Amino acid sequence: MTYIVTDACIKCKYTDCVEVCPVDCFYEGENMLVIHPDECIDCGVCEPECPAEAIKADTEPGLEKWLDLNTKYADIWPNITIKKDAPADADDFLGKENKYEEHFSAEEGEGD
Repeated sequence: MTYIVTDACIKCKYTDCVEVCPVDCFYEGENMLVIHPDECIDCGVCEPECPAEAIKADTEPGLEKWLDLNTKYADIWPNITIKKDAPADADDFLGKENKYEEHFSAEEGEGD
């Protein structure tokens, strides 16, 4: 098992989860974060820290797409290990539907 980030993170990109991760397995895209599944130690401390409830265990049904996305972009995007301010409009995107189809960006973020 590993934890992964889902589309609920898109355009919210809160980094509370990054701050508590003991193994620094988060990677930053332009408008979301991902977890590197091979680096995650399955401790689960990040899951309750996410205001968008975007972090899920990969054992939950229907998350194969997100496991693949996390795996792909964790190898491309820069590592992020420190908390940053969320985007100014992050709260406007909480709970929105179709975020992947309408807002996902494959561009990398800044990292640390």
